[in-house]
Amino acid sequence: MSQEIFINVGVAEVRVAVVTEHELQALSSTRILGGEAATTLVGDIVLGRVVRVVPAVQAAFVEIGHERAGFLGAREARVLQLHAPGEPSIGELVHEGEKVLVQIVKDPIGDKGARLTAAVTTPGRYCVLTPYQVGAALSRRIEDEAERRRLSAMAEEILAGSGCGCILRTAAIGITAAELRDDLDRLRLEWEATVAAAGVSDAPATLHRDLGPIERALRDMVHDDTRKILIDEPRALERARDYCRRAMPHVENRLSLFCGPGGLFDDLESDIDGLMQPRVRLACGGWITFEATEALTAVDVNSGSFSRSSALEDTGLTVNLEAATEIGRQVRLRGVGGLIVIDFIHMREPEHVAAVLEALSQGLSRDSTPFNIGPLTSFGLIEVTRKRVREPLVDHWSEPCPQCGGLGHVRRVEAAAMEAIRRIERAARAAPGKPLELHAAPEVVRWLDEEGAIAALARSLRLEIIAEASFPRERFEVGTSGHG
Repeated sequence: MSQEIFINVGVAEVRVAVVTEHELQALSSTRILGGEAATTLVGDIVLGRVVRVVPAVQAAFVEIGHERAGFLGAREARVLQLHAPGEPSIGELVHEGEKVLVQIVKDPIGDKGARLTAAVTTPGRYCVLTPYQVGAALSRRIEDEAERRRLSAMAEEILAGSGCGCILRTAAIGITAAELRDDLDRLRLEWEATVAAAGVSDAPATLHRDLGPIERALRDMVHDDTRKILIDEPRALERARDYCRRAMPHVENRLSLFCGPGGLFDDLESDIDGLMQPRVRLACGGWITFEATEALTAVDVNSGSFSRSSALEDTGLTVNLEAATEIGRQVRLRGVGGLIVIDFIHMREPEHVAAVLEALSQGLSRDSTPFNIGPLTSFGLIEVTRKRVREPLVDHWSEPCPQCGGLGHVRRVEAAAMEAIRRIERAARAAPGKPLELHAAPEVVRWLDEEGAIAALARSLRLEIIAEASFPRERFEVGTSGHG
């Protein structure tokens, strides 16, 4: 199936959506404040300083220039003494006060700091450079054996004598030796610059940041089946074209400027809003429900109004197959990680269980996040583990409700402000040149002012913002002004 990528560039955020046959498959959102991208820390290479070594948990806490120290486990620090016999303890690998070059592999989540590794890597379009690991490895998603052998031999020849290695990504399928060499040369230059910076920097210092949200989307989301890439802001389109010319010239002709009618995400907004709701309706009439706890995420499958007159087993199979595919999609979109326990409708036939497990695996495998699916338990449950790489969407967009002691969630101030900005931008498109008014809660207005969004909007719009003391955080009204 061919896919489309939509990149929406607003005053306060960049949103990227992957759409297949008009259905949202992947979503990312990067807040932009004061010209800087307030994005994920994953991929940043940092010269850190060890502030505490904890032998009891075989880990060290490393100051990395953020609110909380990062967590470096002994296994992730092992590269610091590759030739040491056995498995050195954390106290043998690092000591307090020492400077150490690390990479952030997991964002801070809740009250936990970022997860770190000393096995630093540098990602490119076709491969990931591994400076501390010699030789070529391949993504498991490259399945054709002949292509695996071809790519492996090609990479080994290019890497010979370099003292480093690489991991070939799925985007490498079908590439030439010249294309791989160019990618590796760029990554080696980046790595050499990072090492040089480490030699003259004081800790903590961020030495290398991953690409911006637009370039990162092009690098990581574009595949052979990507039919077109729509961007709704001319300067962002030029940045995308510039990146393509440097790193992936064959993709440049797929880039286009979206000029309407309406907004680029108009057909997706209801689907995006639904990601905050626990219940997801299925086309067959059933539904699935997500409930998150500290320990796990529980997913319940219900047949709802759907039934097959032939047999209860057939009803369960039909609903379960649709639910399995949708669970994979929702887990990706919601950023669910850790332990996931799924209560499918009861199935007696082993072949039906196998079919549902295969559908679930296919649904979860549509991104690169590692996962494992366990067998059906004696209680009729399926256990899934999925690597937790970012904060779940519900935590990113909401916070515990102060009125119910944390039993529910309300939208964060910044999330409400982002939605207000999107409404303003839609109203401006619908009534170009007309003065607009935003009525919103005082805390939303205050956030817009303090983060520079009001000033940014005022550069291109005639806008009056009115704080309404009676408005709750999630209420705002946008309309044309009676003035002018």
